[in-house]
Amino acid sequence: MKTPEPLLNRRDFTKAAFLTGAALATAPTSVFAADTAPKRIRTGVIGCGSVSGSYLPVLAKSPHVELVSLCDIRPERARKQAERFKVANHYPHIDAMLAGVPFDFLIDLTDMQEHEKINRRGLEAGKHVWSEKPIANTLAAGQKLLQLAIKKNLRLWGAPITVESPQFAFMARTLAERKLGRVAAAHAFYGHEGPGWSSFFYEKGGGSMPDLAVYNFTSLTGLLGPVKSVSAMMSIVTPERTIDEKGKIKVTEEDNAMVLMDHGKGVISHVQSGFNYFNPHGHDGSGEQRHTIQITGSHGYMGMVGYDWAPQGVELATMKSPKLERHVTDAKGYIWQLGGALAAESLSTGRQLLVTPEHALHVLEVITAARESSATGRRIKLSSTFKWPVVS
Repeated sequence: MKTPEPLLNRRDFTKAAFLTGAALATAPTSVFAADTAPKRIRTGVIGCGSVSGSYLPVLAKSPHVELVSLCDIRPERARKQAERFKVANHYPHIDAMLAGVPFDFLIDLTDMQEHEKINRRGLEAGKHVWSEKPIANTLAAGQKLLQLAIKKNLRLWGAPITVESPQFAFMARTLAERKLGRVAAAHAFYGHEGPGWSSFFYEKGGGSMPDLAVYNFTSLTGLLGPVKSVSAMMSIVTPERTIDEKGKIKVTEEDNAMVLMDHGKGVISHVQSGFNYFNPHGHDGSGEQRHTIQITGSHGYMGMVGYDWAPQGVELATMKSPKLERHVTDAKGYIWQLGGALAAESLSTGRQLLVTPEHALHVLEVITAARESSATGRRIKLSSTFKWPVVS
């Protein structure tokens, strides 16, 4: 991976705009507990590439985090981030990190194919773990990780954190109050032209679903409930990609996906994602004004303005009030890269998060079931579930 410019995020591969200005200056502190002397959790971060440029500023500002060590298989990246954020220790490999200065909480920002192995190593070493998505490569492997965490009395969480936004909470309450009547259908989408700074997005275990659709899967299952079965079609639109440090590579995982999900009780949702989506509104989220999540019922319609990882509001219309009205325009400190800091806060204060490993594993099963459905032409039943509703 190419070493990113400061604050580069995975959603915007050509410019670093999302975390500039007041968003970073004010957002994280508004969601941290108002504790005059919070316990600081000794934290190690593994993976000092693109996403670390978005996570580390938030972690460094959190009153619940003590950044102890950084790690990356490219030692220069770990050294540079350690210098930038004044972290005393940096290591070239997880073995050296785990044998080095003690810490209690591991944040995994490595390539998605490595998460399962890294998360297992962290848990085996007695560390609480926050993982970027996905937690593991298969549902069975992810369930074993969770069993290991429970056995060792450790906490395990996985991104994304879309269920933590105030916009998600508004939508969940609106559905619970039956303002849309009988819910029938939902649609969500997220895509861009595809990253050029690393090949792992296009290799086995990568793809547009675990990188992009995972946000929509998390939001829709959080709003509509666990999925009973999945039908999907996917394709590779661009069979070759040019990657910064490798040149031309073959694409082996989907860069175009359409997934139908049956939530039971007649509710059907649809998610589309891909790496071939030109977006005139830009990829950093600030210019997106479309309803990227839409929910329709017998008496109303609701749409999330902007992406669920960077929501700008929710528009609602009902039979009683048919003109679309915008609600919840204040993010109240929610930003997508807040997960590690929220997990540290939970470890520090005991405050429980809406994000759960069971939900992350259910979304992982949606992804693997969608691939099976596309490969076989069959509708695939799911076996996992999670506590729902997410918002009481």
